[in-house]
Amino acid sequence: MKKQKSPCIDVCNFSGPKGWCLGCGRTRKECQTWKTMKPYDANKLQKSLEKRMVKIKSGLKDTD
Repeated sequence: MKKQKSPCIDVCNFSGPKGWCLGCGRTRKECQTWKTMKPYDANKLQKSLEKRMVKIKSGLKDTD
């Protein structure tokens, strides 16, 4: 099975809610373990990241 591409967009700022990166939504630990994650776990995290990014973006809009 082909490895999933990293969701990183080179905006490493972990000041989001729960320590999430403002660029990709992952925690520091998730960033560190991405390359060794099994495909199932990476897919599961990818789905969570979509939801996290919505939360991050809606939180940023509140402060504008």
